[in-house]
Amino acid sequence: MSEPLHRTALDAAPAATGGPGRSPPGEAGPHRVVIVGGGFGGLTTARGLGGAEGIAVTLIDRRNHHLFQPLLYQVATAVIAPGEIAEPIRAILRRDRNVSVLMGEVVGVDGEARAVRLRDGTRIPYDTLVLATGATHSYFGHPEWERYAPGLKTLDDARRIRARVLLAFEAAEREEDPAARDRLMTFAVIGGGPTGVEMAGAIAGLAHHALSQDFRRIDPKQARILLIEAASRVLGTFTEDLSAYAKRALERLGVTVLTDHAVEDVSEEGVTVQGKLIPAATIVWGAGVRASPAGEWLGIETTRQGHVPVGPDLAVLGRPGVYALGDLAMAKAEDGSALPGLAQVADQQGRYLGRALRDRILHGTAPTPFRFRSRGNLAIIGHNSGVVQWDRVKLKGILAWLVWGVAHIYLLVGFQNRLVVTLRWLWAYLSFQRGARLISERDEAVMALIRGTPPGRIPPP
Repeated sequence: MSEPLHRTALDAAPAATGGPGRSPPGEAGPHRVVIVGGGFGGLTTARGLGGAEGIAVTLIDRRNHHLFQPLLYQVATAVIAPGEIAEPIRAILRRDRNVSVLMGEVVGVDGEARAVRLRDGTRIPYDTLVLATGATHSYFGHPEWERYAPGLKTLDDARRIRARVLLAFEAAEREEDPAARDRLMTFAVIGGGPTGVEMAGAIAGLAHHALSQDFRRIDPKQARILLIEAASRVLGTFTEDLSAYAKRALERLGVTVLTDHAVEDVSEEGVTVQGKLIPAATIVWGAGVRASPAGEWLGIETTRQGHVPVGPDLAVLGRPGVYALGDLAMAKAEDGSALPGLAQVADQQGRYLGRALRDRILHGTAPTPFRFRSRGNLAIIGHNSGVVQWDRVKLKGILAWLVWGVAHIYLLVGFQNRLVVTLRWLWAYLSFQRGARLISERDEAVMALIRGTPPGRIPPP
């Protein structure tokens, strides 16, 4: 069943005229392709257009780096350092002389003038526009919860969560009051999808292994780690047997799994579920996402989560010459179901769109429809356990953990990153040690949150 649509603007922007082949290269200069977003979708699209004579590509991103989001939780739990899952966009595209990179924040699209607007007032003209702006956290109508329960989408998010986790143990070591110490050593992860499961398992590994011998007044193994899920089971997109295995694996790690527990409130004191406050100093949000506001820029109808409907060639419906992909797009599989917001989907869409735009712009060739080839659903659970579901193939345990690792290392950009992360994993596996447990002075700002400072005196994160 398709998701209902709603209007995102009172007055829809007029449809742009022309299309990707409206001005043959050479007659009016190179064809200008503007790509907004340097994630998997935008980056692979740019690489597909790299070296194409007659096409000038401009990739715009708010940050100067491409980030491998699936491994952010390992940065947040001190397994790997931030630089190991990020690479400067300019370095990735340095060999593609027809591709320019701009660091800036897009705040709107002028469909009639065919230009994107940056926050500083700059306007970047385009002949073809590719929107790969991704998604952000959704707090289900409670944006005030974000202060107390950060999500995990950027390196800043990962650093902030890592600081809160490590500072909670540091504060507990100094705390005299038993109740306050229990709160400091309670970690609540909200959301039982892959992000929440992986995050809860990683915190358990940090507490039970990496930190277990480092403190004198507290025992990190006594940390209480909660995984809170409103549905009846975790990993709802997996089969019931794999979901049940994941729950058992988490419980073996010391994680308390609370299913059928909808979050009612989040505050500096903790999490409220079923009318009961659970005191917790560290809360991580992994329960929902919402697409970026790109649909509002175009003045079109989107899904309730802000996704932009696209056709089989990833063209935005009703906006010729504009394409959307990745977490932003509401794209359909061959059976009519919505494609999930996964790195492998964005990666395949970017590879497809780069080739399709090259053929259409240079040769006037209409592309075949995009077809997603699933590499399976994967989730890792702690030190050496995971689940994999791929068509009729189902794996669990250490074999699934290895498959997960190979699949994710393959997607990392750059040989150096793949090598470093592989070596880091091997060291962490053999020694149970974490190599990125530093707390910078800037992170001290979150100590007030850890100690439960009243809202009026909480410094900005």
